[in-house]
Amino acid sequence: MAEDLIAAVASQTKRLSSSSEVVQRLEENGHQNKKLKSDADEEDAEDQNKKLPKRKIVLLMAYSGKGYHGMQRNVGSSQFKTIEDDLVCALVQSGCIPENHGEDMKKMSFQRCARTDKGVSAAGQIVSLKVRLIDDILEKINNHLPSHIRILGLKRVTGGFNSKNKCDARTYSYMLPTFAFAHKDHEVQEELYRLDRDTLERVNQLLACYKGTHNFHNFTSQKGPRDPSAKRYIMEMYCGEPFVRENMEFAVIQVKGQSFMMHQIRKMIGLVIAIVKGYAAESIMERSWGEEKVDIPKAPGLGLVLEKVHFEKYNRRFGNDGLHEPLEWTEEEEKIAVFKEQYIYPTIINTEKEEKSMANWLKTLPIHDFNSSAVEVQTNNKNPKKSSDPEGSDGCGDDSD
Repeated sequence: MAEDLIAAVASQTKRLSSSSEVVQRLEENGHQNKKLKSDADEEDAEDQNKKLPKRKIVLLMAYSGKGYHGMQRNVGSSQFKTIEDDLVCALVQSGCIPENHGEDMKKMSFQRCARTDKGVSAAGQIVSLKVRLIDDILEKINNHLPSHIRILGLKRVTGGFNSKNKCDARTYSYMLPTFAFAHKDHEVQEELYRLDRDTLERVNQLLACYKGTHNFHNFTSQKGPRDPSAKRYIMEMYCGEPFVRENMEFAVIQVKGQSFMMHQIRKMIGLVIAIVKGYAAESIMERSWGEEKVDIPKAPGLGLVLEKVHFEKYNRRFGNDGLHEPLEWTEEEEKIAVFKEQYIYPTIINTEKEEKSMANWLKTLPIHDFNSSAVEVQTNNKNPKKSSDPEGSDGCGDDSD
């Protein structure tokens, strides 16, 4: 009897084990089938994307530039990370462009409107390119981007559109702590300083002097006074009302111009600070537009933001043709404002408080020679050396392309 009982138990155990193996195999097959189906669905979606025709569009971008070596991608160099590196990866991963277009950006007719430099942020950068217009395109691109880089808008444009060449003007802002305007003879505590009305008016009077067309050869490098491309047209420049953040007072300077050269905006602001603080005479502004070489200080890059790019001629010609939209971003203004409050302003404020870039730079102003009147006559003025920034660019490495 005992032997029969043992044999029966062994037989039952064997049957249960066999059943368990069958169930396990069925489950494994089920998972495998699901995976195969998922892979097949992804491949189908990829195949569908490949069939989509490519269309010329513009993307409205906002980004915090801290930690990046500028906007422009350096293909083949992974040493310095740029905004475009992250953008191109997101375009490939979302299925908007084929992988080989990411390696050779000319294949997608990619063009940035402005080439912002190391650490510089943007609230209204525009890039033009050809993409596959996949479903939920903005959401899919943003899913593959870090939170401090966002695509806020998209519009279809004409086939020959080039975001840099079609741009009429660019608007930049420069956020700085107001103690930068305190007179050199007055000792101030940075966090307690508040800008008075008279000083703000003087700042705005000086900034307004830049309006119009001037020879800005002293506000950049590698341009002689007789280089025609050193002449630039400034439409407006002013400093807004001060405001307090993190117990420190800041103000924002806005400047709109057709285009800007390397370091031009930072030097324009640096010179105004030097005058207001009492290091330089107001007459230096007129001298700086002449042929002589004038020593002009360059304000820190922190605080510079590409606010907006303008396409007025394009909008007049194509904006209401029934096929294309004007390149205006009224509906995106709220998203832009939220992004600035979340990512751009806190970065500028915290970096200023931690690294004291403005305070440290102000200490260098006494070493500049603002009274030098020696005219620098360079033999290459007759044949000016070709500038490193493309003509008509914002070349601003820091200011833009």
